Amino acid sequence: MIRRSYFSFTFILLTGLLALTVWLDRVTQPLSMAPELDFYQQPDYIIEHISGLRVEHEKNIHRFFYAKKAFHYISQDFTQLEDIQFINSETEKPPFRVLADHAELRSHGEDVFLNGNVTATRGLDGDKAKITLKTDKLHLLPDEDKVKTDKSVMISRLNTTIHAVGLELNNQTGVVELLSRVRAVDQKP
Repeated sequence: MIRRSYFSFTFILLTGLLALTVWLDRVTQPLSMAPELDFYQQPDYIIEHISGLRVEHEKNIHRFFYAKKAFHYISQDFTQLEDIQFINSETEKPPFRVLADHAELRSHGEDVFLNGNVTATRGLDGDKAKITLKTDKLHLLPDEDKVKTDKSVMISRLNTTIHAVGLELNNQTGVVELLSRVRAVDQKP
């Protein structure tokens, strides 16, 4: 006796085609509909080992930078840099150097936000007037020649070490303004 199946060949074929259609629909979703793949949030270009020089002949200012990696985002119009070095030099003024793990350049370089192991140095290595600043975050205003932060800072010069929270430094005048919780230690040689 031949046993007949309850499912006909046509029913099995239609069920298989339906399952294949559902699977293909899920696999072939348009990329713009996938929330984790927003192309406007992705960098439009990435550059490794980039350096640049900006010269203002009228003011006799030279600004040099080097970064291990640069990521430019067209949607927000800003650039992220990794392992960054900035050097600002003018005649008759001490050089100003900044090192940081990360930087964000906004407004075509008018606002530079540094974070992660930020070290700023005003002066040459052998200079007695050399000032070194260490912090976690720093806001550079290159056109105004100023530096600001609201985070804790450590400033050292010769045998003096100063700890504070918040700082404003004007590189044109050399004035450093500490905003709060200032502690200073002067070690005699």
